[in-house]
Amino acid sequence: MSANAPETPHRPYSSPPISPALPERGEKSAPARRWAILCMACALFVLSQFYRASIAVIAPDLIRELGLDTRSLGLVSASFFYTFALMQIPIGMYLDVIGARIAMTALSILGAAGALVFAAGDSTAALVTGRLLIGAGMACNLMGTLKLLTLWFPPLRFATLAALVLSFGTLGSMMAATPLVLLVQRVGWRMSFALFAGLNVLLALLFFAVVRDRPAHPEPEKPPWEPGAAGLRAGGAHLRALLRERDYWIISLGTFCRYGIFAAVQALWGAPYLMTVIGLTPLAAGNVLLLMGIGLIIGSPVCGWCSDSLIKTRKGVIMAGLAGMLAVLVVLALLPPGAGAPLVSILFFAFGFFTSSGQVMYAHIKERMPLEQAGTAMTGVNFFTMAGVAVFLQGLGSLMHGLYGGASLGAPAFRAAFLFCAACLALTAVLYGFTAETRGTGKSPSAAA
Repeated sequence: MSANAPETPHRPYSSPPISPALPERGEKSAPARRWAILCMACALFVLSQFYRASIAVIAPDLIRELGLDTRSLGLVSASFFYTFALMQIPIGMYLDVIGARIAMTALSILGAAGALVFAAGDSTAALVTGRLLIGAGMACNLMGTLKLLTLWFPPLRFATLAALVLSFGTLGSMMAATPLVLLVQRVGWRMSFALFAGLNVLLALLFFAVVRDRPAHPEPEKPPWEPGAAGLRAGGAHLRALLRERDYWIISLGTFCRYGIFAAVQALWGAPYLMTVIGLTPLAAGNVLLLMGIGLIIGSPVCGWCSDSLIKTRKGVIMAGLAGMLAVLVVLALLPPGAGAPLVSILFFAFGFFTSSGQVMYAHIKERMPLEQAGTAMTGVNFFTMAGVAVFLQGLGSLMHGLYGGASLGAPAFRAAFLFCAACLALTAVLYGFTAETRGTGKSPSAAA
């Protein structure tokens, strides 16, 4: 924490009562349980990634069946991210108080209800309502998984494992592409979402059956469980401490711009750019967008490994990724119309690869705060991650329409949008240079304060 922040008082540890749902197990069973927990949490995160990217391929069906225009489609797409972002702060406190098992299970059931509302929707309002519920229901899946990693795995493996989680989650975005198209062609978009609602409920119940919030015999440095009003007061104190931390605001700006720009390109604006400016067919454009996901999958473990083991730096890896994204956007802005599929394929793959460095931001903020505040810290950052998506999804469209009107899908409009995003990333990279390094220093900044 900053030099002016008060140190967290040391409290002698006393073993928390073991939940009746957590039976005694020998040490030999701990590795198997922790990997089973990780797999179940990843499955829910994959589902979240599917839902957030699922509008793009069914947009023609929504336009044809419900008469939606581009403004309505933008609202339907962004509504998921608005509730997802707004849920992050209360989720952060409840993850630290009631644990990931109950929070993720209950919210996942809410997400399944939202998928059913969406499947039955016959108006923009109904679709938005369904997406709002889905966004709220999926809001805990990544942060809950990271919280479980914090409690079940050694600290020095966190960045690598978090990278693997994010890389695995990208499968959900891929499911929302060609596989969803094939399913919709067979059973329709409404039945497709009803089927995913059923899968959602099944995964939530399996998660509840398998997952435990913490090992049966936690390490001495694990903070004690604080139930009830005492835990809520502690959660409020964690939030106040987080808001006083300068690096929290810089890291939050970084993830706001980094993931907001990436997701806006992947989920909405990349396809019209590739089709109207580069001249690709819809299938070819989909293949190029798929390369963004592949770049993210490959880049996530590479960046986590570099940060944890190779060059042992958090901020260095993050700043390099921001610089790489900036460079790709500048090149895309300067490409002439009809540049061809091979070149843009390389650029979009590189864009996904460089974006993956942002997952190290979660390790960075986690290490800037005490262990008992990890859930609040990571969900606080994730609030800005999801808010950035909503803002850039709608904001870039408004920017292009405001500057070019009826030609808002032409090359000049996309050039302006890409250069604006590059400027945002440049500012973010400069500010990130002022954050404190937490890897390879031998002690956390808070300890040095």
